[in-house]
Amino acid sequence: MTAASLRSRYLGDAVATASPQQVLVMLYDRLALDLERAQAALAQGRRADAREQVRHAQEIVFELLGSLRVDAWEGGPRLAALYQWLIAELNQAMVKQDGGRIASCLKVVEPLRDAWRQAAASLASTA
Repeated sequence: MTAASLRSRYLGDAVATASPQQVLVMLYDRLALDLERAQAALAQGRRADAREQVRHAQEIVFELLGSLRVDAWEGGPRLAALYQWLIAELNQAMVKQDGGRIASCLKVVEPLRDAWRQAAASLASTA
């Protein structure tokens, strides 16, 4: 097996055995990483790389939005609206080649990621 196929298998196993809370944290971790990479690529003039990272980030946000049970808690509609804002803002970032918009998205995503990570850890410790 190649190193790439071993890594892919490991990541697949990690996701398959993770709790729903851990999967959510993994998605947020990757979303933040995609935004960081997109911002760096755009700053270096690598538009195609930035576009690919933003596209992947948007796929994650679409997944988060699609899995959100809006009616399950009072914050659901606000979180759905935030996800929709992220998608639109990332579209505009690429249209206008604006790293500042990507940075704004990252400033929103990082605290959410940290909150979900803390909630997942709290749930894990009570289980």
